[in-house]
Amino acid sequence: MNFNLSQIPNRVPKPRQYGLTMVMDKGLSVEEGKNFLSAAHPHIDIIKLGFGTAFVTPNLREKIDLYQSFDIPVYFGGTLFEAFLIRNQFNDYINLCKEFNIKYMEVSDGSITIPHAEKCGYIEKLTKYGTVLSEVGSKDAAHIIPPYKWIELMKAELEAGSSYVIAEAREAGNVGIYRGTGEVREGLVQEILTQIPQQKIIWEAPQKAQQLYFLELIDCNVNLGNIAPTEVIPLEAMRIGLRGDTFHLYLNKEKA
Repeated sequence: MNFNLSQIPNRVPKPRQYGLTMVMDKGLSVEEGKNFLSAAHPHIDIIKLGFGTAFVTPNLREKIDLYQSFDIPVYFGGTLFEAFLIRNQFNDYINLCKEFNIKYMEVSDGSITIPHAEKCGYIEKLTKYGTVLSEVGSKDAAHIIPPYKWIELMKAELEAGSSYVIAEAREAGNVGIYRGTGEVREGLVQEILTQIPQQKIIWEAPQKAQQLYFLELIDCNVNLGNIAPTEVIPLEAMRIGLRGDTFHLYLNKEKA
């Protein structure tokens, strides 16, 4: 850090196994990526090329090489995986990841229906090629999954080989673990945490209030995903108590 302050909570050092910040790139140019990394790279753990943007983003290889040059893993959004799968191009997806030296892969079923045993089979197959993240939850706001089912699905996917399960929220943060207003479905989240280790869950939390909820519920080393590039530094400040929302979280109350 740039200067000394006492009573700052300890962040897990990079390369982190938990306390992750997963950033969603929805189509940055290479130059924008360079600017973004110049400020934020110490605080980024994974970059997701959101949904199917990799298919239409110019200079894709140059951008992936840029991110990887900072030792930041990059992966394609789960929607792209589903787009390959529904077209019976699973092997083409594997070849794509090999071609771009992508070592992280996301398996999701937010847009298409995949029998869960089959989804776990894809997870198991992809573990031969790298680190698998699997997303649980539907992108359809009308499809409400009960808590016991979230737990059952997450457990099975971790057992199939997922390194992390991602709790679905979309890039707007208004489905899955959130209501349409963006409000956290607190009962769901807390029930999930009774059965699934928090270090194994990446909570998609694009909105500040959602990030704050998980920082207060768990701690500064909670895994958060779908963070906008411009929000990486503000989030890191909030994680360690240097934003108004978390200012008093880590202070010695007797001296405060």
